[in-house]
Amino acid sequence: MGSVSPASASGAPVPVAPTAFPALRRGALTTLQVNLGYRCNQACRHCHVDAGPTRTESMEADTLALIGPVLEARGIGCLDLTGGAPELHPGFRDLVRQARGLGVEVIDRCNLTILSEPGQEDLGEFLAEQGVRVVASLPCYLEANVDRQRGSGVFLRSIAGLQRLNALGYGHSGSGLDLTLVYNPQGPSLPPPQDELEADYRRVLGDAYGIVFNRLYALANMPIHRFAASLAAEGRLETYKEALRSHHNPANLPAVMCRHLISVDWQGRLQDCDFNQMLGLPAGHPSLKHLRDLLDVDPAGAPITVAEHCFGCTAGSGSSCGGALAANG
Repeated sequence: MGSVSPASASGAPVPVAPTAFPALRRGALTTLQVNLGYRCNQACRHCHVDAGPTRTESMEADTLALIGPVLEARGIGCLDLTGGAPELHPGFRDLVRQARGLGVEVIDRCNLTILSEPGQEDLGEFLAEQGVRVVASLPCYLEANVDRQRGSGVFLRSIAGLQRLNALGYGHSGSGLDLTLVYNPQGPSLPPPQDELEADYRRVLGDAYGIVFNRLYALANMPIHRFAASLAAEGRLETYKEALRSHHNPANLPAVMCRHLISVDWQGRLQDCDFNQMLGLPAGHPSLKHLRDLLDVDPAGAPITVAEHCFGCTAGSGSSCGGALAANG
């Protein structure tokens, strides 16, 4: 695919090198993934969003107000809320209530420690009351590994968050409250087989802390932003990129998330996925620039903007917002 020229923060074109990644087109749009802002109570080493406590970017009310009408106009069945910590947005709870009132499934991309932040003491109860699906980041089941990646004390706070969610019914069979954990490698390596890793998580977290959950997603770290800068400083960035390219599995292409998901940034701009959003790559459909455009335009069949980082989604067992891709079991 040829190069694209997304706008930089200054408005000037930023040339993107051509890539050997295969051309892709969209299928039916089933998921609207919305980044409500970059403010977060954590600053994780692998975070491709570069989120943290000092970030101030936050979706404004007029953009937030478009989400419900877009869900209805496009018949979208899933609203996937992310950040930063999406729960820190002042409009988070009203948005969840609105979407649930429309019969739309809501996913909360939760970092677990947010459950013990001041002012969020009732967050778990709210999520349970609304039947929100919690997708919770826990990059390892070992305390030292998590704290090294996410900060001192994060592991035990995360465990406390999981135990609180379990007490509300999350993760228990038949409760209707879905709890999914998310694993990220500690460094520049592909995730191990997802099923085997899930069994390890169940055994360790169950035996040590009494924690139950519904499933585990194993995600590859994308070589962009904070993680890329860390690898570059260590002289390992190009080696990791080459590993992703060399492990490209074409069988994963039909299941990559950008075929059925579209990403909305905190300013309402549209991108083909969350990673493209962070790199400023516009959506492949020329008429889809802002959330409001989805009121009238169906993206099905449109080209998808691809670049070198896309190999992170197809390498090995594949990686997406829904974990390893179905093509690889």
